[in-house]
Amino acid sequence: MPQTRRIFLRLALLGLAALGPATRADAQDAAGRMRDPQAEQFVQIGAQKIISVLADKSAGLAEKKATFRREIDQLADVPRVTNFVLGKYARTITPAQRAQFAAAFRAYAENVYQNRLDDYHGETVKVTGSVIRKPGDVVVNTVITGGRLAHPSTVAWRVLGGGAAWKVVDVQFKGVWLAITQQQDFVSTVDNARGDIGVLIAQLERDAQRPTPRSS
Repeated sequence: MPQTRRIFLRLALLGLAALGPATRADAQDAAGRMRDPQAEQFVQIGAQKIISVLADKSAGLAEKKATFRREIDQLADVPRVTNFVLGKYARTITPAQRAQFAAAFRAYAENVYQNRLDDYHGETVKVTGSVIRKPGDVVVNTVITGGRLAHPSTVAWRVLGGGAAWKVVDVQFKGVWLAITQQQDFVSTVDNARGDIGVLIAQLERDAQRPTPRSS
C-alpha cells in the first residue's frame, strides 16, 4: 500500500481548480481525433467545486469535511471504485465484509485529503483534450500548474457515463492509474493473508487514523 498512499499524497498536494467550460468547437483536437466536450466540462466543473471547498478559509473543519465528502460523491463513482479495488475478492466478500470494507476504504482515502485541507495554494487545472475509448468511456487530459508546483503536472481522468451523468472512476498521475494500483496492492495484501479480507480492512482502518506526514 505505500505506493498507493504516495500517489494519494501527491494528488492531494497538487490541488484541483477549473477554467472555463469546453465548447462544441473543441469536438476535435489538432490531429483531428474526436474529443468529448461534455466529459471535459464535467471534469472542469467537478474540479472547481472541489477546489472551492479546499480554498474556503471561512468554513469550519467539520463543515469543510462534510462538503468535501458531498462533492466527491458528485464527482466520483465511489461504489464502483470500491468494488473495483477489491479485484477478485469482490466476488467472494460477504455483505457484512463489503460494508466494513467500504467504510474503511472511504475513511482511508478521505484521511489523506482531509489532512491536507490547508495545503492548497492556488493550483489550476486546464483541460487539454480527451480520448474517447468507446461511447460513454472517456479519458480527459489535464495540466495542473501554479501554487507550489515548480513544473506543470499532467493528470488524466477516466470518466464513464454520458450527457449529464458522468462519473470519475480512475485518475492517472505520472503514468500510474490510481484505482488499478490500489487493486494490485489490496489483492496482494489479502493474498498474503490467505484470503482474509479482515486483514485488509484492519490495515485501512489503522491508516485512516494515521496523521499524514507533511511534505516539503
